[in-house]
Amino acid sequence: MSTATPAFDFEQARFNMIEQQIRPWEVLDARVLELLGQVKREQFVPAAYRALALADMEIPLSTPARDGACLLAPKVEARTLQDLALTPTDRVLEIGTGSGHMAALLSRLCAQVLTVEIDPALAEQARAHLAQAGVTNVEVRTADAAAHHFAACASGAPYDAIVLSGSVTEVPGDLLDLLKVGGRLFAIVGQEPVMRATLVRRTAQGSFHSEQPWDTVAPRLQHFPQPSEFRF
Repeated sequence: MSTATPAFDFEQARFNMIEQQIRPWEVLDARVLELLGQVKREQFVPAAYRALALADMEIPLSTPARDGACLLAPKVEARTLQDLALTPTDRVLEIGTGSGHMAALLSRLCAQVLTVEIDPALAEQARAHLAQAGVTNVEVRTADAAAHHFAACASGAPYDAIVLSGSVTEVPGDLLDLLKVGGRLFAIVGQEPVMRATLVRRTAQGSFHSEQPWDTVAPRLQHFPQPSEFRF
């Protein structure tokens, strides 16, 4: 009698993720649900965590984990994508590349993604993951995104959408200035134990309108400025 351990069924786990985690979090956009079934999340995590890649949890991106770097929970990524409502012509900036998984998801819904990662080792891993997944419309840039008033992000501005793949105490005005009129920025804003998912839109009048539709918690992005005079 064979004693071999059965292979982990990622496809069943993916189905369960979508039906038991994503849909109950009010993610009903057919494009997003289809995308989550196509992009293989388990290919973007360290081998030690692969069997947990589709679980309802954040996945550390190094062993041992350092600086809080993680892949955000599936439902958080999914709701972010739904709220951004990207179009095929959009140009997107992501800050906090991590494993490259969010950039891969974004890439399927827009024209071009610039994603900025402060950790050179993670940036290199992300490039490898994206290449393995056949993604060709993402540039991974190794830089401290927040340094010098977001100078490392400015070359592609203005952007149709900006995504912060981590939390901040507030959204800096210098970053909002990189949005096009009609553009939107997604960030997780606030302090533990409760942070707010925040969607900011730049209006035709040059002002900003924000909504905070749901609560979550996420690790901090590094080196973002602390609260200033800017307020929602």
